Amino acid sequence: MAVRHGAICYLDEIVEARQDTTVVIHPLTDARRILPLEKHNEIVLAHADFQLTISYNPGYQSAVKDLKESTKQRFLAIDFGYPPPAVEAAIVAREAGTNVELAGTLVAIAERSRNLQGHGLDEGASTRMLIHAGTTGARRPAASSCRPIEHRSADHRQSRHPRSAQRCH
Repeated sequence: MAVRHGAICYLDEIVEARQDTTVVIHPLTDARRILPLEKHNEIVLAHADFQLTISYNPGYQSAVKDLKESTKQRFLAIDFGYPPPAVEAAIVAREAGTNVELAGTLVAIAERSRNLQGHGLDEGASTRMLIHAGTTGARRPAASSCRPIEHRSADHRQSRHPRSAQRCH
């Protein structure tokens, strides 16, 4: 539909598609600007306003999954990095529902892990990972609201060896 009517077609995580299917877009993305539909015995001419956008994370999950060079050369690439630390901390704090101090600490740890990429670490901590960690940290109760739990035996006597557990209010 996008090809016929001049809309934007967005293909997310294109590297997850089989390579023999991604080559189908080649005539659409070069000077021909056509989409052959073999099963319908039809060739669709791309509308003048048609645009094709693809996205993927190079090297994510598997170095084996990447676009063929013949597909890559048909697109303009934009490499996105991480936002500045203060901006990333604000994002993590907002999305995780935690305070900016904890978010800032998580971002500082993430920056260190990202510097290790290629030196024993396949990839550093993502912003999504920081949000998850921040969410977990936000749910943890403050130490001031916790007290030790006394372990009692079956006959309700206090044990000599209390377990190291905590009850939080």
